[in-house]
Amino acid sequence: MSSHTRKSCSSSPIEPSTGFSKLHLIPRQRFLRDAQEMLLLVLFALLLLFCNLDVWYFLRGALVFFEAWFQPTIGDILAEQSFDGMVLPHDLDYLGHMNNSRYLRECDFARFHHYMRNGLFMASRKLGAKLVVGASTIRYRRSLAFKEVFEIRTKVLGWDEKAFYLEQRFVSKKDSFVSAVMLCRQNVVGTSPETIIEYICKKKIECPEFPEELKHWISFISASSQALRAESGLEHKNK
Repeated sequence: MSSHTRKSCSSSPIEPSTGFSKLHLIPRQRFLRDAQEMLLLVLFALLLLFCNLDVWYFLRGALVFFEAWFQPTIGDILAEQSFDGMVLPHDLDYLGHMNNSRYLRECDFARFHHYMRNGLFMASRKLGAKLVVGASTIRYRRSLAFKEVFEIRTKVLGWDEKAFYLEQRFVSKKDSFVSAVMLCRQNVVGTSPETIIEYICKKKIECPEFPEELKHWISFISASSQALRAESGLEHKNK
């Protein structure tokens, strides 16, 4: 072989392998495609979750639980407690005010916070009991506007052999006006209110005298219950 031929062979550049580059790109493209498919699946699963479950309710409940858990306990069962809130966009109705149903929702969180701090929730759990809302009546006095800050003042008014009775007030922090007030009957299933109170306080606590408006409200509940039982024929069956 001539020296010219050897020189030509040694000086010719090495062409890059296009096949190797394509093989190198295939795993990356597959990874990107798999990542996009996984992202779409996650978004679809979240969409189904939010469409079929009130996710924000449970997230808010968990937040209230941990917030109350790290706050100091309140030993007085009858002490009033406050729970702060603010009217957000998802609370609004068509008129730009806080939706009527949101008041009841906020009362749920305020009661849970109240029970966590005074020990009613943990005591009922340890005694194998449940606290279930048996009745509630709310009176609206002035609407709460967008971004308005308020507090819910919750207190136990008293109890009987079956339930606790609470009052919850929505108080605007703008001018301390009571925008709404709610009365709630919290039924105790599995034990009695007195048993829960004795478990917490280690002694028997005398129930305070019911306010007049609470007495009228309890009478209304009793009359409504009797009327519904008579309408459904339960009174006749019991006799």
